[in-house]
Amino acid sequence: MKPFQQLLLAPVALGMFSPLAASAADLNLDGINKYARPASAKSQNQVTSISQFSDVQPTEWAYQALSNLVEQYGCVAGYPDGTFRGKQPLSRWEAAALLNACLDRITEVTDELRRLMKEFEAELAVLKGRVDGLEAKVGELEASQFSTTTKLQGEANFVLGALSAGGDRNGPIAGVPTGLGRNTSDLYNQANGATTFSYDVRLNLLTSFTGKDLLYTRLRSGNFANAFGAGSGDPVNLTNLDKSSNGFGGSDGVGIDRLYYRFPVGKEFSFIVGPKARNTESLAVNPSVYNANILDYFSVHGAPGVYNKATGSLLAGIWKQNVKKGQGAFSFGASYVAQTGNVGTVYEGNPFACSGGEGGIGADCSRGNFLAQLNYTAPQWNISLAYRYGQAATNFRRSTGFAASNSSFLANGDSNNFAVNAYWQPKKPGFVPSLSVGWGINTLSGNDTRTTGAEFVQPYVTQSQSWFAGLQWSDVFAKGNAAGMAVGQGTFATQLSRGTNDNANTTPDDGNYVWEWWYRFRVSDNISVTPAIFYLSRPLGQNTGSDDTFNVFGGLVQTTFRF
Repeated sequence: MKPFQQLLLAPVALGMFSPLAASAADLNLDGINKYARPASAKSQNQVTSISQFSDVQPTEWAYQALSNLVEQYGCVAGYPDGTFRGKQPLSRWEAAALLNACLDRITEVTDELRRLMKEFEAELAVLKGRVDGLEAKVGELEASQFSTTTKLQGEANFVLGALSAGGDRNGPIAGVPTGLGRNTSDLYNQANGATTFSYDVRLNLLTSFTGKDLLYTRLRSGNFANAFGAGSGDPVNLTNLDKSSNGFGGSDGVGIDRLYYRFPVGKEFSFIVGPKARNTESLAVNPSVYNANILDYFSVHGAPGVYNKATGSLLAGIWKQNVKKGQGAFSFGASYVAQTGNVGTVYEGNPFACSGGEGGIGADCSRGNFLAQLNYTAPQWNISLAYRYGQAATNFRRSTGFAASNSSFLANGDSNNFAVNAYWQPKKPGFVPSLSVGWGINTLSGNDTRTTGAEFVQPYVTQSQSWFAGLQWSDVFAKGNAAGMAVGQGTFATQLSRGTNDNANTTPDDGNYVWEWWYRFRVSDNISVTPAIFYLSRPLGQNTGSDDTFNVFGGLVQTTFRF
């Protein structure tokens, strides 16, 4: 019986047994029942819901108490006309009969509960033991929730593919067999045209000491050293795949590919420090939602001069504006990467030139990269502005053959690189795709003092540009599947310097186009298969020749396992 109900009946019970009621003390319950039964049969009808009373409103002060007596205990009756007549006086005999009827009902309920408890005694004991066990486990988890925890995440990629070159250009190019007078595409296919089947495996160890920080360690292995899409002698670097970049020789070597520590400071700031980290993995915001992961060029968001995937000794800071969910917010990130930060040699032989064997942090030959990115991100769109200063021997990641061969001065020169990116994505997947775009421009300085006064006889690149646009559809034909296409131009020269050759042509003809199309089947939550094709219209750029053609077509099937 609930406490409030006990209080409701208490005054009646006390009144019954008060001295003024002494004359009723000699009556037993059977007598009361005999007294009450005729009156109940003549003038009252039992009800099962308080709504059956036409004169009882929810605003009545005892409405809830009366509802409990009627619906839970069934010990209140009304008059034949459907009324309760709550304001009518109640005799002490009638009160005694009502109290007795309710007590009988409570006794029935109690006996039934006791019977059920006896019948299910064994089951209740098992449940109690399980509850005690769960409480003990919860206590252990609460006590150890900030202990060191390491999780393993793995990804394995199988890539089957091949390249095929075409065009009427004759003569050799760097990285292919010599053959004056022979067709360039034939020479290229001879060196790079075989079908290959390669793999890339990444094991990520995610360790947290406080529940908010992250020690990130990645082990990696692969065998892309001489494979399609990453051949060491391939002069067309735009064919390189996103999965083919491996720093361990690409021949089944296993090593630490990433190692850094990330920790928050307050609600809006976080910092990253590590001896082997990458600037494009330390951004405040990813400036693109196009994530094909096929050609490496499209993974640098159309601006390889800025997002050049520089890897080495890194220090980065990130600020993200703290706003309510669903609102737009600003963010800013800055990072410094010394690609040879683990090398202790300041100068190797010549104190005025970088020969490639030097390093350190903040030194002249550190191959330093300073990247800054400012973003505004709304629920469906984002715009990013970014800048990278590239020290001696840093590069633009993916470019035409002409831009790559004429950037050798970068061993002793610096660059200033700018990028603008934006994306938009629909609220729900369907017919309308997401759109990602990016553009980059790079200015180069080849007159650095570390050139020891040497001048370039032939024209060299002083300015270059790049861009891309990507479309991606989600849940295509089936939930979890995706499709996409992208087009762009790898870094191409837009301005040249004469050097010492007054007759040199300073108007570059370095245009090129890169295309890719793909469809991703989601076999399960952990396995996907992606067939893709791509086409490079003029990957050698100006080196192709004004009246000649040279192009490369590629196809692959990439299977990804995540665990």
